[in-house]
Amino acid sequence: MTRSALAVRPSRAPAPTDVLALLKPITWFPPMWAFLCGAVSSGAPLGNHWVLIGLGVVLTGPMVCGASQAVNDWFDRHVDAINEPHRPIPSGRVPGRWGFFVAVIGSLLSLLMAAAMGPLVLAATLLALACGWAYSAPPLRLKTNGWVGPGVVALSYEGLSWFTGAALLAAAMPRAEVLVTLTLYSIGAHGIMTLNDFKALAGDRVMGVRSLPVTLGPARAAWVACAVMALPQIVVVALLARWGQPWPAAIVALSMGLQLLCMVRLLKDPARLAPWYNATGVTLYVLGMLASAFGLRAL
Repeated sequence: MTRSALAVRPSRAPAPTDVLALLKPITWFPPMWAFLCGAVSSGAPLGNHWVLIGLGVVLTGPMVCGASQAVNDWFDRHVDAINEPHRPIPSGRVPGRWGFFVAVIGSLLSLLMAAAMGPLVLAATLLALACGWAYSAPPLRLKTNGWVGPGVVALSYEGLSWFTGAALLAAAMPRAEVLVTLTLYSIGAHGIMTLNDFKALAGDRVMGVRSLPVTLGPARAAWVACAVMALPQIVVVALLARWGQPWPAAIVALSMGLQLLCMVRLLKDPARLAPWYNATGVTLYVLGMLASAFGLRAL
């Protein structure tokens, strides 16, 4: 990595494709999915709100999540020079301070868009962006704490996005059952974020980022992640059954059982298999979220 690749000085504007790469479209799926779960759980007729649903998907995905990714890449540019030097900022494709400018502009545009959708959506968006900046930026830089950092991301990706969907379509504070369920799935997502930290293990050790894979070691961190993912889903199954929704409860239970099978394999070699689990076990996790949302819709 050359010194100029990480230089912070005015430079040419980056290509639109490089800005898009900085916003990481692949990361938009979790908050957009959680938003859709919120929309379903609201109980509002979906066919009458396609425009609102489309706007909400844009807000939670490209706007808020995209801005947060730009924030993270800007403040992580030195870590990424070790872990992933091909990324837009350390590679020099997004030069100078352009990464910071994209983060600020994206955050402001997200707030303007949310303000047009009502005070509850604005409050959720403001909190999500605050989490994004606090996670990556000094002096807080919450990502350096392996317990707090993943929790902040999980809250933003799952809980606040779900809340946004439910509040936007209902035009009111979501019901207590919805709030409890989105909270449980947010807690479970802490484990997903811990597994995601495995890919940055080498750079985190060098740069002093105290993720759980660094502080606990891969084996213990994987056990913690699995437990944190599983326990909230067990509670969701019990609550859905108690609320008179046996079929959604059964679907979530089946999803949980398949996840447990995936976890058994993951724990054999977590450092190598964490990406595999993120493509299999996490898919089952989010399908359970949608089943839960339909159960809440039927209440």
